[in-house]
Amino acid sequence: MQTDTTGTTRTTGTGSRIATVLLMVSTVLMGLMAGLFFAFDVSVMPGLAQGDEQTYVTAMRNINAVIDGNALFGAVFVAALLAAAASAVVEFRKGRRGTAVWAGAAAALYLVVLVVTFTVNIPLNNELAGVGGAAKPAGSSIVDRFEGTWVTANIVRTLLCTAALTALARALVLYGRATAR
Repeated sequence: MQTDTTGTTRTTGTGSRIATVLLMVSTVLMGLMAGLFFAFDVSVMPGLAQGDEQTYVTAMRNINAVIDGNALFGAVFVAALLAAAASAVVEFRKGRRGTAVWAGAAAALYLVVLVVTFTVNIPLNNELAGVGGAAKPAGSSIVDRFEGTWVTANIVRTLLCTAALTALARALVLYGRATAR
């Protein structure tokens, strides 16, 4: 640590490199997740909605199967939370409270994304996977029941993930100011 002529404490050395890498990695991972959710909002779901029910069901089943079996997706999905939380802890320990608060806010926002995913989107995906064909239960199609809730939950995930990305961007700005020479 060094203190400049204005009294600002700046951290240098290996600890700063680790903090830099963590903040950058968490920002990139969060951006990837926000982009994935956004792509579903603006292209995948509207595109599927323009087709017939059987195509919708088949496509969503295939998309979910690919995502479920994709180790790279799984790693990014989990690592976005872990990297943001680790950034917050490292920044807090380094005494950069402002940066830590923003990184911690990003981790908290993304944790809510995970809660929405595990309590809304995944159960709906599982329900869709369990329906034979494009059967129409009790007056409404499975697509109608699935689509309204799933799409709304995904918009929530997009907004939360984008807010988390914004928080990490702010953390990077504060980190840059605190560690500038």
